[in-house]
Amino acid sequence: MYKISSIEMAEDLVQGAAVLGTGGGGDPNEGLKLLKDALEAGKTLEIIGLDELPEGIVVTPYYIGTIAPTAKTRKPIKITDPMATAFESMEKILGEKIGAVVACEIGGLNTPIALAIGAKMGIPMVDGDLMGRAGPELHQCTVHIFDVPMYPSVLVTETGNVVIIERYADIDDYESMARYVSTLAGRFVAAVDTPLTREAANKVIIKGTITKCIEIGRAIREAEAGRENPVDMVVKALNGWKIFEGVVERYTWRDERGFLIGDAIVRGEGEWSGHELKSWMMNEHIMAWRDEKPIVMPPDLIAFLRDDGRAITNTQLKESMKVHVIAAKAPEVWRTPRGLELFGPRHFGFDIDYVPVEELVSL
Repeated sequence: MYKISSIEMAEDLVQGAAVLGTGGGGDPNEGLKLLKDALEAGKTLEIIGLDELPEGIVVTPYYIGTIAPTAKTRKPIKITDPMATAFESMEKILGEKIGAVVACEIGGLNTPIALAIGAKMGIPMVDGDLMGRAGPELHQCTVHIFDVPMYPSVLVTETGNVVIIERYADIDDYESMARYVSTLAGRFVAAVDTPLTREAANKVIIKGTITKCIEIGRAIREAEAGRENPVDMVVKALNGWKIFEGVVERYTWRDERGFLIGDAIVRGEGEWSGHELKSWMMNEHIMAWRDEKPIVMPPDLIAFLRDDGRAITNTQLKESMKVHVIAAKAPEVWRTPRGLELFGPRHFGFDIDYVPVEELVSL
């Protein structure tokens, strides 16, 4: 057990989470503000290991919606804190106290939101998450690999909708229902779901990812202070690879079905001069090609970084922007047959079998 006890430590967590957010995972500026507000309010931001779980159920609070910059709330705001409303409704449904929260994914906002909500309710967050990175759909959640349900679920919009899902037919239906509620609101829906017993939590949670975020963020900060190359330090912290460097020549996207969907073309510079990288996105960077050949496939990680090592989200990405593109291995659970059904290239419509990033970068 440890606590996020300083602004510096909160910044490390958010910066690291933004890198693992692979272009999505929410706005890290909003995520950092949540943690700063909690610290200034005297809240305890506590991180615990799975072996330290208290009595009670573990739940997952997060946001579902598009990250498109043009998205707007469609109606007057009626619920100022939809996440708190969802959390309180879940406790009423379960009829018991919630003992801890776990992040649905790693991202600049969706990881801090779980920690901030836990602090507000006086409960800790587990050092882990249900993805090991960020991903666009509810399909990309480890519970589906282990046949653990995400229901009951509470969905709340700031426009006033409170939707309780007692059970869903399958994850396709749940994704569609949650996504539809988010599009009705215009931007997002706050979700609290996946109530886990201690036994289930030990089975499905990818362990140690919050600590990993802090390590990545610290590597960025210390690299700047020590005049080392921050991008290289991030690559080292991830045991990953730098696969490209250049300038964004073209970036096109659309807001479709509650997702930001698009692609970016990067013109190479330095040792990559004369080469081109393309990334296809569905909120997050999903798949990349270098000179029209696959270089990273889902579920492996792709991140665009600035010169200072900080992540560039796909809402911040712009044409003419200098970027460093890095890659890293996905958690092993996503490389299993069931994991690839949910998070592999064919799941996203690419007629190609998965090849691990460590093999692609060596070709």
